[in-house]
Amino acid sequence: MAGCIAPQLSSQSFAKTTTSYAPRHFSPRMSHQPPKSSTSFFNSATKLLWGPSLPPGLLITTARTAWTTVWQLMMTQLAPSDSSGSYTRPTSKFRLDPTQFPSAASSEIHLYVGLPCPWAHRTLIVRALKGLDDAVPVSIASPGQDGSWEFKDKNIPGMDKDKLIPSLDKANRCRNLKEVYKSRSGGYDGRCTVPMLWDSRKKDVVCNESYDIIEFFNSGLNELARNANLDLSPPDLKGKIEDWNQIVYPKVNNGVYRCGFAQSQEAYDRAVSEIFSTLDEIEDHLGGNRYLCGERLTLADVCLFTTLIRFDLVYNILFKCTKKKLVEYPNLYGYLRDIYQIPGVAATCDLPAIMDGYYKTLFPLNASGIQPASSASGDQDSLLRPHNRDLVGKTVEANLPV
Repeated sequence: MAGCIAPQLSSQSFAKTTTSYAPRHFSPRMSHQPPKSSTSFFNSATKLLWGPSLPPGLLITTARTAWTTVWQLMMTQLAPSDSSGSYTRPTSKFRLDPTQFPSAASSEIHLYVGLPCPWAHRTLIVRALKGLDDAVPVSIASPGQDGSWEFKDKNIPGMDKDKLIPSLDKANRCRNLKEVYKSRSGGYDGRCTVPMLWDSRKKDVVCNESYDIIEFFNSGLNELARNANLDLSPPDLKGKIEDWNQIVYPKVNNGVYRCGFAQSQEAYDRAVSEIFSTLDEIEDHLGGNRYLCGERLTLADVCLFTTLIRFDLVYNILFKCTKKKLVEYPNLYGYLRDIYQIPGVAATCDLPAIMDGYYKTLFPLNASGIQPASSASGDQDSLLRPHNRDLVGKTVEANLPV
């Protein structure tokens, strides 16, 4: 369950790939608004050449071929795929051993996240629920125009100090996340993903695997947590949690990416079928259970939630997960609102940042950078509507034969 990375594509390596067909790191400058002078020139030229008609067929065919070639090159970097065109998520480089969590006494833990990223969002939710806000400071990166994660000061006088907003790098004073990774002893030239847990005392990456981090936050820092008694992975539910993770991660969490990043019709068809058959299964299950593992919120719910909160806003549209909207699933949509309304969770959900992060950054999927109007199901007012999920188990019990 690797973290989030946007395409890092440079014009220099693009020039190399167009001759060698061996794509390296390249990052087109994503200027969503071309200069007025160039726009005016092209408008005048096209009117002179073709008037109100379409350009000649040969030009259209050439442009289509050129764009398809460039798209494939960019997708190679953004979303590596197998021979069938199916997205294959790279594994995380830095892992934590759950049996050997770093000691809070010998570490100065710092968390790096990006608000659009669902994998980073997991860590923010568990950090909030456990009451680790003071114990684990956070630096929030935002997507740069070249697709990398960079640090910007978005502090506004009078703004709620507890609001999560893009910030400067509070631990290392770096300009971007790549610089943070490279500053570790021995350096680093791999994928610079969020979330990332950093040890400020040792100046090293502790972990960049989201599930390892949320397990660590759940049980590895209890001496520093305000809600130490909250256990999102209790021993009696670990088996169920793992069973649900084996379903939700490949078919839903990563499934939406397999759908959106598919590079063949076959890969897309397979991914979209798995997504919605799994959502149908979860919808049925939630008809008799408040949460995935019964009446208690667990890490499995946190992992599902961060995909669901983005579903109608992003995945349904940009990633072509179009068979249904989440709002068409009564139990799933109520479940989403239930978790959203848990104290501390809503503050981790920045819906405008999620929209910006996907529609303005994933250039190969949305070259214009235009954001669609979001449906009512994705706004805060709708998410705060009564969910009545607390009645689910009681309703089932009331209907059982005596």
